[in-house]
Amino acid sequence: MTPKLVISGLAKTFYTDRGETVALKGVDLTIGENEFVALVGTSGCGKSTLLSIAAGLETYDEGSITLDGAAITMPGLDRGVVFQSYTLLPWLTAMGNVEFALRAAGSNGREAQEIARAHLSLVGLEGFEQAFPAELSGGMKQRVAIARALSYRPEILLMDEPFGALDALTRHHMQELLTAVWEKHRLTVLFITHDVEEAVYLSDRVAVMTNRPGRIKSIVNVDLPRPRHYELLSSAKFRQLQRRILDDIRSESIAAAGLGKALA
Repeated sequence: MTPKLVISGLAKTFYTDRGETVALKGVDLTIGENEFVALVGTSGCGKSTLLSIAAGLETYDEGSITLDGAAITMPGLDRGVVFQSYTLLPWLTAMGNVEFALRAAGSNGREAQEIARAHLSLVGLEGFEQAFPAELSGGMKQRVAIARALSYRPEILLMDEPFGALDALTRHHMQELLTAVWEKHRLTVLFITHDVEEAVYLSDRVAVMTNRPGRIKSIVNVDLPRPRHYELLSSAKFRQLQRRILDDIRSESIAAAGLGKALA
């Protein structure tokens, strides 16, 4: 598989008045072209920091991170980013929010309108093109955010717990939508989540991070058939993969709490 995003020996330390916090140390991860990789781990292990570095929103101290062989040093249109918060411009319609991103990428006029309309249709928002964010549900807002991130054809989609604020039913619908879009267009995706079931359902591989300072502890191949449907969640293979990942995260939680001897 052709490498797309390559992270090697990455380290990041934050400095505050209270001292320094080593967030990441020696992170190594390679994501192949058109691969969907989920990143999981305990709270505070550096998942979001790593994604922010990949997005060019945060600097790093050591190591390297490249996209298609070029070093990432700042934000760029080669990366689409979707956060848990919807980050939509409230004074623009759904259509206007997508067009705004397209104009930044160099598309204008009728071309931008056609691309925006097509991507809103892709995420199931036909008929809501002229709705403002305040008129949309949480799931619909996130669909606009995904349509916007996809509209200018980035090389990789970076997603930081995009469904974390949604209710369970809407979250499941959004997972199915994202799976359908990915299976149709074969995007390269780095997806941050704290939900192991979500990670297994969506991904080709799941990378588990250690406690802070974060590094990659293990990588689990999700050798489940595609296209995927929710019946898969009850299969023995799915549960086996989920348990393996949960065990890795649990061992880190126990270590962080100093409970290893008590539970031995």
